[in-house]
Amino acid sequence: MWVLHVDLDQFIAAVEVLRRPELAGKPVVVGGRGDPSERGVVSTASYEAREYGVRSGMPLRTAAKKCPDAVFLPVDKPAYDAASAEVMDALRSVGTAVEILGWDEAFVAVPDAVQDADGAVAFARQVQSRVLERTRLHCSVGIGDNKIRAKNATDFGKPRGTFVLTRDTWWAVMGERPADGVWGIGGKTAAKLAALGLSTVREVGDADEDVLAAALGPTMGPWYRRLARGVDTSPVDPTPWVPRSHGHEVTFQTDLRDPDEVEAEVRRLAALAARDVVEDGRPAVRVRLKIRYVPFETRTRSTTLAGPTSDAAVIADAAASLLERTDRTRAVRLVGVAAEMAPPGDHD
Repeated sequence: MWVLHVDLDQFIAAVEVLRRPELAGKPVVVGGRGDPSERGVVSTASYEAREYGVRSGMPLRTAAKKCPDAVFLPVDKPAYDAASAEVMDALRSVGTAVEILGWDEAFVAVPDAVQDADGAVAFARQVQSRVLERTRLHCSVGIGDNKIRAKNATDFGKPRGTFVLTRDTWWAVMGERPADGVWGIGGKTAAKLAALGLSTVREVGDADEDVLAAALGPTMGPWYRRLARGVDTSPVDPTPWVPRSHGHEVTFQTDLRDPDEVEAEVRRLAALAARDVVEDGRPAVRVRLKIRYVPFETRTRSTTLAGPTSDAAVIADAAASLLERTDRTRAVRLVGVAAEMAPPGDHD
């Protein structure tokens, strides 16, 4: 089974350059309200900006110091939603199953008639051409004999290229990479693995399954070992993507020190999340609170609701109650509220 992982190159920045052709070739940073003097983080940076060390998640002020000549733009979610829809339509037009992973990436099943890597590469180039023709956006394509290998292959093909990663080449390409170089193993997990003496992909893949299960849990331990070995049998699933939650967050330009003001913002954001839940047509079953203290320490809290609901007051009360599990004496620079919804078909 051949699978493609299609990943749009510098997606958000590329969409902005299409809207403003005069920015082509310039360092572009998208984030917050587009004002680097304000608090906010980088959503994406063009390749030109990345050459200066600008990265996603970096404070806008830091990005401005690293790249003073960058053009800063505000986030425009509706524009990216529209561009993403065009990309996914272009992928579906090739007549294969498409599994959407996010705004700018998806798995694409390769036709059964393709029997070898050369055929898969040819099909990948066809996909790239179709996306470019329909959207004027470039993409990179990872090609694998399963989804995990295709996903990990993509980074080696960026930008605008392709790369093939299979069972036969997995260890040669991935074996000496750090453990978090594999899709699905994050930095915190890599640190736990390192404490076990497992620092590379090969070391994790060769580790004793019982040892991993004891240290990381009976489900997750063996699963990380499978990831490190590039093992996956799941098919490309074209089931339409539906959001698991709706949430809103705000970064304050001036720290909030009054607990009552923090609670008021939490309730306001909860009301916005509840509105989205109503529009989605699925009730909320769980509420999450995100709070970031000064200078940059983030904590999350969550609670399961007594029953599925779309009632804004109930959702707001649940979010506010989570503040009791936070430090109300500290200054706050960001809060966020998300309402997790029941899966489709699991509600009346």
